[in-house]
Amino acid sequence: MIYLDYQATTPLDPRVAKVMQPFLDGADFGNPHSRDHDFGRNAAQTVEVARKKIAASIGARTSEVLFTSGATESNNTAIQGVLSVQKSHCITVATEHACVLASARRAENCTILPVDQDGLLDPDQVRKAITPETALVSVMLVNNEIGVMQPVAEVAEICRAAGVLFHCDAAQALGRISIRVAELGVDMLSLSGHKIYGPKGIGALYVRRGLALQPLLHGGGQERGMRSGTLAPMLCAGFGEAALLADQNHAADQEHAAKLVRFLRQKLDEMAVEYTINGSVDQRIADNLNLRFPHVNQQDFMRNLRGIALSSASACSGSAGKSSHVLRGLGHDPKEQATNIRLCVGRPTVLQDMSRA
Repeated sequence: MIYLDYQATTPLDPRVAKVMQPFLDGADFGNPHSRDHDFGRNAAQTVEVARKKIAASIGARTSEVLFTSGATESNNTAIQGVLSVQKSHCITVATEHACVLASARRAENCTILPVDQDGLLDPDQVRKAITPETALVSVMLVNNEIGVMQPVAEVAEICRAAGVLFHCDAAQALGRISIRVAELGVDMLSLSGHKIYGPKGIGALYVRRGLALQPLLHGGGQERGMRSGTLAPMLCAGFGEAALLADQNHAADQEHAAKLVRFLRQKLDEMAVEYTINGSVDQRIADNLNLRFPHVNQQDFMRNLRGIALSSASACSGSAGKSSHVLRGLGHDPKEQATNIRLCVGRPTVLQDMSRA
């Protein structure tokens, strides 16, 4: 089976698994919030080492990183943490992840900005959409379906000049591009463990120092009072190691991915296969291809595909054949969408895989 769906999830890197193994063996099982004995203190130290690694991977202070259960919780915490106090006006983009759109729509007034046919946002639209009532703008860094990169730093600068908080969903960006929160100018940034060869069920939210969010989860006041609940040291440790490796290897990983994608496109061209790439050809990550094959029925294609794992849309979009809001945002009608597939190569993908694919 050839796996070409690395934007949906990634396998656990063996180096990450090695860091997590002591917790599976039962030797380390302490509650990181029980500081009265060595079991708890050792677990707490594991969590803080992981937090430090994640902070380093995005150029943040260790104290600015909060652990969550994943990017969905991170996005909801960032957006609702602001809007629950200032339920006035927020701005986001039509091609955002479903959890961002659903959370943003809970505001009293939500502006959803369009993208162009390449899937890119014009930052000037954000400037024009900001009003005195605007509390928050949320724009993702890398799109989870078409792989395009939004001009986040430019949007953040506009927000900062207007005194508006800015959140960025970067779940698909870490490990693919270099992320430094100071250069991006973000107030909040969401991350996910299982997108970077780490474990599922763990994510993080960068919250700029001095900014406090109203929590979604109430309880013991863990994570600076913004996310109560007992942390899982094993998952934190795995995520921390994965983030460190993602930051260190992103350039090599993307160079590797670019070679594989070029090879695939070359073979399609040699075979005279008619296709178009959805989303900007230039402003995109190297490992994603979202392709439209005219005259090909997507459902029949996926049903008859053997030995290759790829997808027709985002893993969060439901069953095959369901209309993609991202492709609708690019102006594709349902008939055009019925011919699309998304594939994404990864660290373990080799040339022989692409040749067979």
